[in-house]
Amino acid sequence: MQIFVGADHQGFQLKSRLVTLLKRAGYEVTDEGDDKLSPDDDFPVFAGKVVSSVLASDDKDARGILICGSGQGMCIAANRYKGIRACLAYDIQSARSARNDDDSNVLCLPSSVLKTEAAESIVRTWLDTPFAGAPRYVRRIRELDDLG
Repeated sequence: MQIFVGADHQGFQLKSRLVTLLKRAGYEVTDEGDDKLSPDDDFPVFAGKVVSSVLASDDKDARGILICGSGQGMCIAANRYKGIRACLAYDIQSARSARNDDDSNVLCLPSSVLKTEAAESIVRTWLDTPFAGAPRYVRRIRELDDLG
């Protein structure tokens, strides 16, 4: 599975830890930045890089992980792209539900709320949870795609 990861300055440290964790777990990881801590960076830039890479990937199960202070800005930015189903996960249950029910392909994390260990558990849960594929879930995703 190919995973693209990006973060603004508030998520920079957590991103570095997660990239290392994911590579050790055997995932093909691309760090979409930032490559240095810059307090003046803007989250939409990194959201755009990650989701564009997810959409352009030859891996049909490519995923993205985005990190900012609240996770909300990254989630809003990512969901502007057709074909992206970004979720904000703050615990294991929200991550599991986003994958199982909504086939989420981008995970947004709030670095100001989560401790590193909790973020790692959320990421593992999100990556390990398959999409259930129930007809009602498939129908709802199709309805989302038709919105715009």
